[in-house]
Amino acid sequence: MGDPDPDSSAEDRSPSSGDAAPSGILRAFVEAVPTPTLACDPDTLAVRAANAPAADLVGHDRGTLTLMGLPDLGETDVTVSGEPIADVAAAAASQTPGSDGATDAAERFEWDLRLGDSRLRVDAALHTATIAGSEWLVVGLSDATARVAAESERDTERRLVDALADTVPLALFRCTEEGTLSRWNDELAADTGYAPDALSGRALTSLFDEATRDAISEALTRVYRDGEAVSREARLLTRSGERVPYRLSVGPVTDGDRVVGAVGVGEDVTEASLREERLAVLTRVLRHNFRNDLNVVTGFTGQAIEAVDDPELTEQLERVVATAERLLRLGETSRKVERLLSQRPSARPIALAPAVDAALESVDPAVLDGATVDVDIPDDIVVSAVAFLPEAITELVDNAIRHNDADEPRVRVSAAELPSESWASLVVADDGPGIPPAERAVLTGEETPLEHASGLGLWYVNWIATAGGGSLDIAESKAGGSRIELSLRVADAPPIDDTELFSPDD
Repeated sequence: MGDPDPDSSAEDRSPSSGDAAPSGILRAFVEAVPTPTLACDPDTLAVRAANAPAADLVGHDRGTLTLMGLPDLGETDVTVSGEPIADVAAAAASQTPGSDGATDAAERFEWDLRLGDSRLRVDAALHTATIAGSEWLVVGLSDATARVAAESERDTERRLVDALADTVPLALFRCTEEGTLSRWNDELAADTGYAPDALSGRALTSLFDEATRDAISEALTRVYRDGEAVSREARLLTRSGERVPYRLSVGPVTDGDRVVGAVGVGEDVTEASLREERLAVLTRVLRHNFRNDLNVVTGFTGQAIEAVDDPELTEQLERVVATAERLLRLGETSRKVERLLSQRPSARPIALAPAVDAALESVDPAVLDGATVDVDIPDDIVVSAVAFLPEAITELVDNAIRHNDADEPRVRVSAAELPSESWASLVVADDGPGIPPAERAVLTGEETPLEHASGLGLWYVNWIATAGGGSLDIAESKAGGSRIELSLRVADAPPIDDTELFSPDD
């Protein structure tokens, strides 16, 4: 006689009691359910029938399951919330089945089951049902492992975000798809002066004064419509009515290709604004006095030169004038640097040939007199650079001539697209003595004194080049002088109108 069917239930292999449903009907009932289902004795919690999905889920064949009690399936005999399985089952069994043989409500809980070396989290629902005249405890199961793991990961990420939000000394916030605040840290509440219930659901734009609110609205439009991250300077309007200088950076939160919200960072820049304002005033006053006093020095020294006949003294006085003029140029270069740093210009397409022409027109005619400047710039080169590029070229040509000790200084300005086709090279080369190592060291970060104003000028040129994504390199020219190369990205768009191009002060 062969072995019994391992998937047959215990009641199929033993006589059924007088008050039990016939085993075939009970088994047919659970097998008709498409989801994992068990049928248990409501008094003993012994499993009496199980369908194939239940066997697959818990990792036991149906024959083994019908030899077990319901509490035996779990790692422990309590639910995840700590309630004994027996108590949950008793609560479910105490409900009276309706006319259709089933209770209206089910006892629901989460439970960790044994599954080899791993843990299986299930959602369970217990209710009683009358089957073939007898009451049975029907247990529905579903795998909740992936959901619980995802929720745990989200909780971990949320705790990390909350920890960062509490640690960073900046205001952090999140907005809904409608631009209203949904989450924020204590810094934002402190900056605005609003209580949490007053911030919830408030439009971000309403936190700023009338004069700057439109700028914030325009920034949010770019975030939600174009998916761009933007920054704006505005004035925060606090609950008490104070207007606070504020720097706001906002970026999109996306779901696929759709923007579903925004996140942002805010910073009270009151101290920085005051410091910048005071430094600007100090700089203007110092530069004004510096320029006026040096003009006095050069004026009186020039009169002294005309009044003396001593050649040695005349030479010394001429050196005083030359030194004063260098300091004046240094002051002018510092003004240009200050303007560049304050405006933070962005790169745009610039036709290189017109930029070089404009640069040469800006060189002091007294400097150009007696020098030869050769220009070889193809008409079709368009680079990506900031609008200050002509000033950088002017600075390079001016230095190449001014610091050249030849009787007739020669300077060559040339350009070419590099083989990569994404970069162009602009070179200013001369036949002078070259740039002293001390001044080259300024660009490499080594601390050295400057011999003349070209050191700051080289910094200015370097900042202009890097602001547009380019770079500066210093080498020796074929004539033994200096060779300064600006590597500039080739633009992927046509140049803008020249009248706009060469107006960096606008």
